[in-house]
Amino acid sequence: MKRAALVGSVTFNRRFGTWVHLWWDNGKRRSRTIGTVEDFPTKEAAWQAARNRRSQAPEPIAGSLGILIAQYRDERMPRRQSTRRGYNTWLDNHILPKWGASPISFLQARPVELWLRSIPVSQKSKLHIRGMLSILWDYAMWRGDVPTQRNPMELVRIKGGNQRRRKPRSLTAEEFHALMEALGKDVRSRTMLLLAVSFGLRISEVLGLKWKDIDWLAKTIRIERGVVKQIVDDVKSSYSAGTMLIADVLLESIKQWKQTTQFSDPEDWMFASPVKLGRQPLSYTHVWRTLDLTAAKKACIGHVSSHTFRHTYRTWLDSVGTPVGVQQKLMRHSDIRTTMNIYGDAVTDDVRTASHKVARMALAVT
Repeated sequence: MKRAALVGSVTFNRRFGTWVHLWWDNGKRRSRTIGTVEDFPTKEAAWQAARNRRSQAPEPIAGSLGILIAQYRDERMPRRQSTRRGYNTWLDNHILPKWGASPISFLQARPVELWLRSIPVSQKSKLHIRGMLSILWDYAMWRGDVPTQRNPMELVRIKGGNQRRRKPRSLTAEEFHALMEALGKDVRSRTMLLLAVSFGLRISEVLGLKWKDIDWLAKTIRIERGVVKQIVDDVKSSYSAGTMLIADVLLESIKQWKQTTQFSDPEDWMFASPVKLGRQPLSYTHVWRTLDLTAAKKACIGHVSSHTFRHTYRTWLDSVGTPVGVQQKLMRHSDIRTTMNIYGDAVTDDVRTASHKVARMALAVT
């Protein structure tokens, strides 16, 4: 295999399951995500993709998509870092190399659909790329660069793009208790699991918690920030932020961890990293290794991801008879269809009752 034409190296990032191209440019270390292991099953395939993209996009010219993208990045790109990272991946690795020198009007349904069929990425990745092109078209219409019309990306079809490759995992109460038992006396990890499964928190939201977010008298906890790749950021959406009610049995477990940790001041991270002397929360890598590679393996319950607990929360809410409107409120979804395609209403008493029931399931309290 001849690799001289490609500068640098291609490595596999085990943390995120992605291939990464690394190289030096004017004395600076550069990197670019090539794709996931699903997109490129072998290192040879990843090398080939890196070669194809190494040519980069041509210099943008006036009226080109490259110029439009530069303006979009300055004016309309979301501020949330993890969102920007994802958008830039699709732009830099796929859209700019192919369409950077073309005007936006060249991006019509048929040529885009044929192009998407030809690129060696997963169907879900193609959905993301199409979504990015749709955003650019809307931006161009908003700017007045093209007439206001139906977005042609709505006509692009991606077969099987909406089908899940793997069914979301939900744990039974017995499996969750086995996982807790496998953690033994690790109070920190046990508390993280209890918070994740009792409130349906994303791992970024768990890592973003500070002690000041808990109101001990009102028995509530505020969700207002997330931490992704050690970067403090906003939560996923405005609906994701909010105040949750803490069940009494769960509050006692949280108090136990507060009395145990050396970082218990109001401004301290609830799950601070001792390695970083409390200045940063734990890394996702550490959490994942503890839960999936150690505890889940010991408990013999199969693969467990950080999002498993959010799916589990939704399943448990349903099992205790929580009305769908309350489920939407507790899951912090902006659209009830995301929760269950049925409309409902939520009241405070129902929310508190559902929170207590789920917490009691997590703590095996009858």
